[in-house]
This record gives sequence, C-alpha cells and structure tokens, in this order.
Amino acid sequence: MSQNKVILGSEEWCSFPELGIPTIKARVDSGAKTSALHAINIAPFIKDDANWVRFDINPIQNNLKTVIHCEAPLVDKRFVKSSSGFREQRYVIQSNLKIGDSKWPIEMTLTNRDSMGFRMLLGREAMSGRVLVDPEQKYLLGQPTSDSLKELYKNSEKASSGLRIGLLASNPELYSNKRIMEAGEMRGHEMHFLNIKECYMKLDAKTPEIHYRGGKILNQFDAIIPRIRPSITFYGCALTRQFEALKVFCLNSSNAITQSRDKLYSLQLLLNHGVEIPTTGFANSPLDTDDLIKMVGGSPLIVKLLEGTQGKGVVLAETKKAAESVINAFKSLNANILVQEFIKEANGKDIRCFVIDGKVVAAIQREAMPGEFRANIHLGGTASVIKVTAEEKRIAIKAAKAMDLKVAGVDIIRSSKGPLLLEVNSSPGLEGIEGATNKDIAGEMIKAIEKNFKLK
Repeated sequence: MSQNKVILGSEEWCSFPELGIPTIKARVDSGAKTSALHAINIAPFIKDDANWVRFDINPIQNNLKTVIHCEAPLVDKRFVKSSSGFREQRYVIQSNLKIGDSKWPIEMTLTNRDSMGFRMLLGREAMSGRVLVDPEQKYLLGQPTSDSLKELYKNSEKASSGLRIGLLASNPELYSNKRIMEAGEMRGHEMHFLNIKECYMKLDAKTPEIHYRGGKILNQFDAIIPRIRPSITFYGCALTRQFEALKVFCLNSSNAITQSRDKLYSLQLLLNHGVEIPTTGFANSPLDTDDLIKMVGGSPLIVKLLEGTQGKGVVLAETKKAAESVINAFKSLNANILVQEFIKEANGKDIRCFVIDGKVVAAIQREAMPGEFRANIHLGGTASVIKVTAEEKRIAIKAAKAMDLKVAGVDIIRSSKGPLLLEVNSSPGLEGIEGATNKDIAGEMIKAIEKNFKLK
C-alpha cells in the first residue's frame, strides 16, 4: 500500500548505524539498479572464519579530513558498469539503512565516488516495495545544518601530521594529480599544487630560492612529488634539483627522472644491472638500416622514437620493406630511434607493475584493442587485475632500483624466453591501475614520504 511507503525526494540524508556513519547525503536514483557507497582503502579480510571487508569513507562531500573506518561482512564481488560506461569489479556489502524513522537492510557496492556529486547512491533494488520518489522534491525528511554535521563528526577529524607537501606538475585536473592531492589531505598533510610553468628560481650559493607566480617564495616545503611531463622534462628536473639543493625531500630525484627519460641510456643502465630486455638496436645512419634489421632478428619489428611517450612514436613494421621505410623516414627527420624485436607471443598484452619504495604495490595486465599492438590505456587498451610471478616482481623491483626511482611504473612483457622489461616510467598514471585493482596507490605514495620522515 502506498500509504505505508516512505516518500523521498531526489536527494535525502540517511545513516548507517552498523557502519558508524551518523549521516550521509544520498542521490535517490530509481534509474540505477544497485546502490553504491563511497569507499577508499578497501581491503578484504577474514573474521570469525567469514569473509569481511574493511574500508574508509569520507562521508561529507568535499571534506577529505573527516574519515570513518568501517568494517562489514562481504556479500559478493561483482562487475558493475558505471554511468560513464566504465566496467569495474566491486565488493558488495549489506548493512541497515536508516532514513527518517524507517530502517531496513540493503546491499551496496563499494567504489571511489570522488568524481561523483554524492557519497551515496540509492538504487531501485534497495527501494523496491518500500519507497515512493518525488523527483521534484529534495530533503523531504530534513537535512542537517553545518553545525550539526560538525557535532556528529567531531570524533572523526584526523589530526594533522604537519607535513607540507608540494605536487610539482602541469595539470591539476588530471586524475593522478587529483588523487595524490586527496590522498595527502586525507592523511592530514598540507598539500599544494605547484604548476611547473609558474615556478622560477634564484641560483645563489648562499640563498637559493624557488619563486611562484606573484613572487611567492617556495622554500618551506617538507617534500615534493615531481610529476613531470616528458615535454617539460628539462625544466621540471631543473626545478626538482633546486628543491633538492634546498634540502627538500623529493619522492623521485631529478637525476632518476632525467635518466629514465633517456630511453637508450635507461636500457643500457638496466642491462648493466642484469635486467633482460627484448633485443634492441640503435643507429644514427640510414646506411646501416639492413644490418640494423638483421641485428634484432628481422621483421616484424618495433621502431621507437627515443622521445615518444604513452605509445606515441612507436610503430610496428611487419615486413622488412616496411621496416626500412619507417626507419629511413624517421632518419630523414633527424630523429633518434630504437629498433626492437617484436614479441609476437605476447598477443598485444603487457604487465604494468607499480613499484613504490622497493615494493610492487599493485599490478595490472594491459591488453591492446583489436588490431592494435600497443597496450597503453591512453590508446584504448583495457586493464585487468593479474597475479604476477615472483620473477616478474623481482624484475620490477630490480628495474626501479637500477633507475634509482622510489616510484616507478615498470612495464614487462611475457615472452617465450621468460619475462622481459620494456620500459620504466618515472611518472606512472594512477587511473587505470586504481580503477582495476581498487587499491589506494596515491595513498601508498604519501606513505612513502611519511616513511622518510618516520611518521606512522
């Protein structure tokens, strides 16, 4: 009967007493089948021989300092397609929803909703038989004031650990940069986005300085996280060196970033440390083209621009004639190139290991689109969770150490000869790997800084 049903507007405040969430704003959406709750740091565990999951939640939108630590029995793991069309595997929990004077159990998926307008989505399965929705109304069951919110969450405020951290990058709207800023703030640090192009420096033996737009001096930072685009490597590394001169801890050093950006030098460095790579050739004369192709086992082969990134400047030459044409075309532009054997048995797949502070914290398999051999996510490749072997972990850790990188994206390909290293990235993207693994990689980067300052 309709008179027994709760009438809700399109937005309402509700609570989850069993999770310790006193109030949270929900989007009431009968167009969505399942309900979803914002969650980060999601980790399954065993409790009393049953599957549980623990997670953190920032229950108030745009407030990353208020954190609640939750635990709930694990109901299921299932794939969910978001409104943007992104398909991800999510943990499913059940908990009692309290809305107005009514309370009943609902199932919810756990996912990071930082990019969404609401921390909670109430879907039709949770409302079926109990709710009527008036989409023209909002907060029919009332809403808390800012003062009452502060009172409700007064015990959830995290104490600041006092670090002042700068993110040295170019685009504040980039997913990776937003996540690093959020992760730092969530752990109680003072985060500042520093646009590389708006920084300039004073070179002085006694009082070196870095200035920001308007003449602001940037000399009081505890740590810097360099996220430098390849196109601005020279200036970005010069700034990082200047911070190092000021005794500021840099998560990746200027020297490590510089050598990682030189593909030829980095491969030589890796080989000197005993890391296996596909057979690779380098030359600076079109006259050597024929022998250069033979050197790497003939066609098909890969031709790479030394300065290429995210799969750009990488060409598959399927025949000897095609290889000669591509190599000579690049040579006519005075471009530095590498030629590399093509690992056919990889079938357009590679493995990205994310290494932080000498540990592989996450790994995904990237698979190229049909008809494409490059597995980069930026080129439409898909990411899935994969269990890497002990040997692949060893190679990833060894490669990051050889490059002296505290944070590295290490790309490995599986061949008939065993795992081979493709590339080491000093500013690896977070979106693909966080989306696929549901791991807080940005948080792990902040923890690496805290470890340096011996913070727990």
